[in-house]
Amino acid sequence: MESIGTSAAHSSTAFFALVKNPVKFRLFLLKNLPAAYFSGVKIKSVNQKSSMVSVPYKWFTRNPFRCTYFACLSMAAEMSTGILALGNIYKRSPKISMLVTGVEGKFYKRATGLIRFVCEEGAAIKQTIETATATGESQNIRVLSSGFNQHNELVAEFWITWSFKVKQ
Repeated sequence: MESIGTSAAHSSTAFFALVKNPVKFRLFLLKNLPAAYFSGVKIKSVNQKSSMVSVPYKWFTRNPFRCTYFACLSMAAEMSTGILALGNIYKRSPKISMLVTGVEGKFYKRATGLIRFVCEEGAAIKQTIETATATGESQNIRVLSSGFNQHNELVAEFWITWSFKVKQ
């Protein structure tokens, strides 16, 4: 059993090394998530416990009210949670499917400048995936991603609900 945990930890370490490579990550976005690519979404940091993803205020991400469009904020928030999940299912056997089943957001301040979304629920996400693997049943988890501006003021919070299931 310990070798499985070590193998999973090695796979997540390998995955996080891939996404930390700016060129490989940008190519991944261009191919798989072009809206994130053109929005300038970037992974600032990621490990097994937490991640930080940023989205800039620029022409492509703005709304008519001179702040970042909520959909771009939501995209960065979702990525901060999803990258933690992807790290735990990367090259995993059996394969696990993941799907966003819910998104809730609260907005506290105008989002201008670079906004950083932080998710610190990597351990809970990993445990949910382990439970899905052990039981063979779909498991859901609701995780928080908090967005901060350059002055470290809370701009928005998003709760992303993920569903994990062993692929048949």
